[in-house]
Amino acid sequence: MAAEPGTSHVTFAAGAAISPAGDVIEADVARHRANAVLAALKALHLNETGGITFEPAANRLDSGREADKRRLLPHPDRGVVWEQLCEQARTGARLTPTFLVFLAIAFLLSAVGVATASPLTLVGAMVVGPEFRPLSALSVGIVRRDAALVRESLRTLTISFPVAMLATAVATFLWIRLGWIGTGDVENARAFDFIYEVGPFSLVVALLAGAAGMLALVTYTSTVLVGVFISVTTVPAAGLAVVAVFAGKWSVVLSSLGQLGVNLIGIVLAGVVVLLVLQRLELASERPRFLPWMRRRLERARTR
Repeated sequence: MAAEPGTSHVTFAAGAAISPAGDVIEADVARHRANAVLAALKALHLNETGGITFEPAANRLDSGREADKRRLLPHPDRGVVWEQLCEQARTGARLTPTFLVFLAIAFLLSAVGVATASPLTLVGAMVVGPEFRPLSALSVGIVRRDAALVRESLRTLTISFPVAMLATAVATFLWIRLGWIGTGDVENARAFDFIYEVGPFSLVVALLAGAAGMLALVTYTSTVLVGVFISVTTVPAAGLAVVAVFAGKWSVVLSSLGQLGVNLIGIVLAGVVVLLVLQRLELASERPRFLPWMRRRLERARTR
């Protein structure tokens, strides 16, 4: 670890680990070298005999040799830590009760926003919607050729959306029976024609939002994700489709579902393109340092 140009602040604590018993080694690793370092550590089977924990480093103040060492590194902030991104994708692709509840709440908020002509409620529905997690996981699965991740993401999307729409339909029926809203309230959607009118900018917005969302994931910029959620109309389109069914506005239903499909496809496609570009940049700038050094050490150890 100390010989790797992309590492700094290497520490060693002999016998510090209790279960499993062993040593503890820590180091700060430049992002663009993280994949090579993790691959070399896994080649030593440390993930089987012990454990490897990695996370983005916090802000740090230092000077001297370590700071000079990092300044010599090319593009220290470039690159995707694929192990971390894939783990996040696997977590986001899972269909959990919490995910279903959040998606159903988002759909219900969108139905209320349409019925009451409340733009703020629609924005709230966009923010609450968790659909970007399986969509981004689907993009990661396609790029990494992980069939299991692709299947899990598609399973989550194909089950959660119909379930959330069914819950919204039941709630809308009860609101109509209670007299809280009327079937004519779907006409309020004309004030929000961007929800259901499919046009060229529908795909453009979806592509831009998907690209921004994927960049936010790989750079750990969570605040950008909020803007992505607000910019796309996946949740409002699905909620409007449910409300329009009760109003008998079948053209609005079909247009809303079309808007939903365009947004979902655009987000996944943009995520795939961003990851492919980052992967190509990483391969083009990769300079083998750690792995050859580790191979030489292993060969010398076998010889001895």
